Amino acid sequence: MHPDLEFSAFLDQGRFMIQRSLDSGRHIFYPRVAEPGTGSTRLEWVEPSGRGTVYSVTIVNTRPPAEPYNVVLVDLDEGPRLMSRVDGMAAGDVAIGLRVEARVIRENGEPLLVFVPEGASA
Repeated sequence: MHPDLEFSAFLDQGRFMIQRSLDSGRHIFYPRVAEPGTGSTRLEWVEPSGRGTVYSVTIVNTRPPAEPYNVVLVDLDEGPRLMSRVDGMAAGDVAIGLRVEARVIRENGEPLLVFVPEGASA
């Protein structure tokens, strides 16, 4: 199975998984067939802590009555940086440096990886 399809299948099961190189121990995201920089194909799927820090945030203002929303880059504690959004707080309150935790939700029937402020109830 192609790595992006495997990632989607994990999300569909409610699981957030990323790859790790068996050679370097480095965590990798977005899913790939080989480790960037080394070309190693010895990759395994692992469950990360899901914790991270907001590296960058953009607020998207939409036409009323739709509410503004945020788009964030999150640095996972394991190293990779990924794009998502932060739920559970007003879009304008999301700030660089905010500690967050990953959640897999369903939106329009599809699994989606989002983040919530660290310590927020599931």
